[in-house]
Amino acid sequence: MNIQIIVGSIREGRIAIKVANWLEREIKKLEFSTLNIEVVDLQEWDLPFFAGKNSPATGIYDQPKQQEWAKKIASGDAFIFVTPEYNHGYSPVLKNAIDFLYKEWQAKPSAFVSYGGTNGSRSIDQIKQVCAFIGMIDSNAVIELRDIFSRTKDDDFEGNEFDNKAVKSVINKLIQYANV
Repeated sequence: MNIQIIVGSIREGRIAIKVANWLEREIKKLEFSTLNIEVVDLQEWDLPFFAGKNSPATGIYDQPKQQEWAKKIASGDAFIFVTPEYNHGYSPVLKNAIDFLYKEWQAKPSAFVSYGGTNGSRSIDQIKQVCAFIGMIDSNAVIELRDIFSRTKDDDFEGNEFDNKAVKSVINKLIQYANV
């Protein structure tokens, strides 16, 4: 099973990449032999703001970057979205990345890790609505990280015992829903 951790922030000094790297480390500690984990960093993808003439729902991808992105997302069996909470919502770069495609997301389980104002709860509420609309399976797996700014002063983020335990629950739910 291929699980992609989508890094939903491109801001300078971002925390999302630190959280994604922590998730990858924690998932690998679980030693599931059937899992392939990949961090997909939207900063590296540099997706332009979607302006194609065809709605992604048509499945007509006429932009080269859109075609590349479709191949990347099609190779994932489940997704963990890592997003900060910006102004009570999730990041615009993540919204754009989701809106770039349609069918590649469908019937695939999703999980969410967020942080920020209310530990990211409002951003998760919003992204869940969008993911449900495009046909993703809500695995109901959520990690809301508390005190994120005091826990990321170094180059890394280290989860506490509750965060680390939650990672196992997230993976178990993704596996469960991917095998339905």
